[in-house]
Amino acid sequence: MVKLPDIVSRDEWLSARKELLTEEKELTLRQDALSARRRALPMVKVAEDYVFEGPGGKVRLLDLFEGRRQLIVYHFMFGPDDTEGHNSCALLVDNISHEEHLHALDTTIALVSRAPIASLSAFRERMGWTVPWYSSSGSAFNYDYHVTTDESVAPVEYNYKDKATLIAKNTPWYVEGEWQGLSVFVRDGDEVYHSYSTYERGIDSLVTTYRYLDLTPLGRQAHVTEFALHDTYGSAAQAGGTA
Repeated sequence: MVKLPDIVSRDEWLSARKELLTEEKELTLRQDALSARRRALPMVKVAEDYVFEGPGGKVRLLDLFEGRRQLIVYHFMFGPDDTEGHNSCALLVDNISHEEHLHALDTTIALVSRAPIASLSAFRERMGWTVPWYSSSGSAFNYDYHVTTDESVAPVEYNYKDKATLIAKNTPWYVEGEWQGLSVFVRDGDEVYHSYSTYERGIDSLVTTYRYLDLTPLGRQAHVTEFALHDTYGSAAQAGGTA
């Protein structure tokens, strides 16, 4: 059980809160500077002609933009043999706000996984999501963006680490299987460019459930992989509350 903080007077609390506020503002400025550097990263032209399967049939990467200039792809862990999507990825998608806000700023967000489109569409309906979801089965997309690791197909790499580094850092599980990530693309006419990809805790800030919990004394309480699919929570006790 997480120990609650000390109980103090209002004046003592205010002094401690102002001290923390100074650090929060410093971090905000640092984050602003990092965001500027991220936006200034050079880009790479996407030369590969990736083909995906959508609810309406075959589409290409350019089609995923839906006519907008920017595309954010969340690489959702859902392999060809899986019966449902991964719970930590589902938590992130649950936290995606109304897509209209992104659309208004010329940006599309989409999910991509290797599972068949029928499985993706059924799980999407079950979860009540509206974010478009495409199957990359049969293409090299997941391997090229290092969210499916299979040494028989491509050299192992995850979060910019090769196989030897992953093992040396005591994360051998990343050497094989489906993993989460996020990639950003920009188009200029019909030309598509890759500007950014992030993995592991680089996606952490997109889980707004964590952002809310970080404001509380009890904190996150659970690792991202320990959250359940939102339609499987039962009693208050199961959800972490009190009966």
